[in-house]
Amino acid sequence: MAENITQTPEQLADIVHRASRRLIGLGRYDLLLQAVGGSSVIEELRIEVAKGRLSPLVITSDYRFLLPAINKEVELTPVHKAVYLFFLNHPEGIELKRLADHRQELLQLYYKTARLSDNEKIEESIDHLVNPLDNAINEKCSRIKKAFCDIMDEYAASYYVISSHRKKLLSNPTRVWYQRLKIITLPRHLVVWEQEHERSI
Repeated sequence: MAENITQTPEQLADIVHRASRRLIGLGRYDLLLQAVGGSSVIEELRIEVAKGRLSPLVITSDYRFLLPAINKEVELTPVHKAVYLFFLNHPEGIELKRLADHRQELLQLYYKTARLSDNEKIEESIDHLVNPLDNAINEKCSRIKKAFCDIMDEYAASYYVISSHRKKLLSNPTRVWYQRLKIITLPRHLVVWEQEHERSI
């Protein structure tokens, strides 16, 4: 049967809806799952649904991270806050192996969130973070992920955490190159700074 390419997305959605209800009525969940592309598509749909109910992330002038829609605060230490703010500042994503290029930015953010006089300790912590042979940055990302997952479901949390993303670069017929980025996918219009000037570093 030839495909009708004049159908609108809304008409296609209606066809899918009616067909899925029939398969459910027949108890053929296996065919329904196969038809929609398997469990990976289901996961993507759950993440997309979560996007519609995300809370704004309010960053106060004293660097508290608040989620007013669910009446929660994200509990993080100063160094974790500095790491998180750094990735918020880079919506394009950052390769971890390039962190040393951003040492000064991370350092300034840590100075702001820590408000400590122990500059030597702060600089030592940042040196660990930007060292490509050290696992410190991955540990910090994991701790940040846990902080969000402790207060919301995994699908909503996927927008707030520092996640991995592969960006395809130029390729030829025999090889494909990718950038392996770390990124926060939270739409930036949901990030509310209590005092706008605090964004400057």
